[in-house]
Amino acid sequence: MKKTSTYILRYWYFYLIGLALMVFSVTLDMVSPRVKEVLVDKVLKEGKYDLLKWIILAVVIITIGRAVSGYFKELVFDIAGVNMCYRLRKDLFKHIQGLSYRFFDRSNTGELMARIKDDAEKIWYAASFGIMLTVEVIFHSIFLVIMMVSISPLLSIIAFVTMPIIGYIAMKLEKDIGQTYEDISEQNAEMNVVAQENLSGVRLVKAFAREKFEIGKFLKKNEVYYDLNMKQTEIIAKYNPAIQYITKILPAIVILFGGIMVINKSISLGKLVAFVAYVDMIVWPMEMIGWLTSSMTEAAASNKKLRKIANEKSEIIEVENPVEVEKVEGTIEFRNVSLELNDTSILEDISFKVEKGKTIGIMGNTGSGKSSLINLLVRFYDTTKGEILLDGVNIKEYKLKDLRANIALVMQDVFLFSDSIEENIRLGGSDQISDADMEEAARISGAKEFIEKLEKKYKTVIGERGIGLSGGQKQRISIARAIAKKSPIIVFDDSTSALDMETEKKIQHEIGSMKGITQIVVAHRISAVRNADEIIVLKRGQIVERGTHDELMKLQGRYFRTFNEQYEGFFE
Repeated sequence: MKKTSTYILRYWYFYLIGLALMVFSVTLDMVSPRVKEVLVDKVLKEGKYDLLKWIILAVVIITIGRAVSGYFKELVFDIAGVNMCYRLRKDLFKHIQGLSYRFFDRSNTGELMARIKDDAEKIWYAASFGIMLTVEVIFHSIFLVIMMVSISPLLSIIAFVTMPIIGYIAMKLEKDIGQTYEDISEQNAEMNVVAQENLSGVRLVKAFAREKFEIGKFLKKNEVYYDLNMKQTEIIAKYNPAIQYITKILPAIVILFGGIMVINKSISLGKLVAFVAYVDMIVWPMEMIGWLTSSMTEAAASNKKLRKIANEKSEIIEVENPVEVEKVEGTIEFRNVSLELNDTSILEDISFKVEKGKTIGIMGNTGSGKSSLINLLVRFYDTTKGEILLDGVNIKEYKLKDLRANIALVMQDVFLFSDSIEENIRLGGSDQISDADMEEAARISGAKEFIEKLEKKYKTVIGERGIGLSGGQKQRISIARAIAKKSPIIVFDDSTSALDMETEKKIQHEIGSMKGITQIVVAHRISAVRNADEIIVLKRGQIVERGTHDELMKLQGRYFRTFNEQYEGFFE
């Protein structure tokens, strides 16, 4: 992900056009008081009424020109800001998508949402209105100084004395409010996390009657957020009145001293009128200093958050010259594989081989490392020691895209998007999966029967995470999604736990009839793995038993005891 300045410079031509329009607009502003000077000194004082029509024409031209140039100036800066934010958000989201599992293990969804939406929006605001107004304030102030000095250097000194005072107050405001903005950004992210988790888990909250507790938890975060915003308001309220006071009293002081100069004939009345008009104009940039300071400080704090994410690097690195393959055969081998996460041993010295078209079953208690084997196979994590081979080639030699395209994964935690059933099944390749393939996958997974009873069948839109479907129905759609992908390798990570044994058996039979498909079946239930060509049993990240169902039963070890526990009384 590029630096924020790169996104702004990408649209330099918009800023250049906006700058030209701004210079034109400010020039018209500077001419306006001079027109008033001519009106007072030449028309009203000297009686040259023939100039009146030209003054009226000048006022009309200035008014129209100011309106048109101001409109297009803001439009051009807005276009630049919108495009900048669009690319920034796109690259930020793309960068986040490319990060490895370890990043998501330590990151909250709500926080990332706050970065993508709120922080990017603050930078957008600064890149459009912020930059526009900052440059305009600078040009406006420079032109004003030139025009005021050209009228009366003495009166200009009175006006210029106030400018360092305003600058000092603005710097104090920036210093005091900078950390507050950063704290507000952090608290906003924490509040988003709580809200997102509670809205996603609302059914669980209601099931355990935790509404009051969760409301209290959210209110605590909201109260901190409120306190920080109140602190911000107090800081602004502390400094802004001083700025307002100086900018309001300045014209009165200028009129007082200028009036004396007019009486003494040091300057004309028209020049004083023009000078007071310029003084009124200098009030605007001084008032804007506080707002711009706040806006830019807020954007800087947001940019700091985004850079923190941008500096994150994926721990899964592709080799420079990867092996390119469209479709693998499907032979998988783990060679002395070990995995450590956060200084904790997850897997230790795991070795097994699955030939093309064969099935291996993986069993073990919760936390034994079953799912970790799958995470290593698809390179969600990389091995600490050992290697994993696919068709005799280390999986690190493949492109990640090619590797994962050849493996269809049925996750333990079923996730369905808030979309139609059809789009959820086609997730593995919307363009390549035909209607016939989709329906066949649904038939094999046992999902076709209940889908076709729905009013809109495959077009039925399901709720977030599959709300409205039973656990078994969600699992069957997830299985259909993997089958429709037509990958040479299918991994089932405890994917039939919500199905009854009869349905599970039917699905296993259908999948078993698919020739040439290598299967890895991770399960707690014996019924899911008993027909596998080999079964391995894990305990604390190590293989403690391996063999076919019959061989493991003869050992009368852990697998045998699990069988008896699960089927106790079944054969009586």
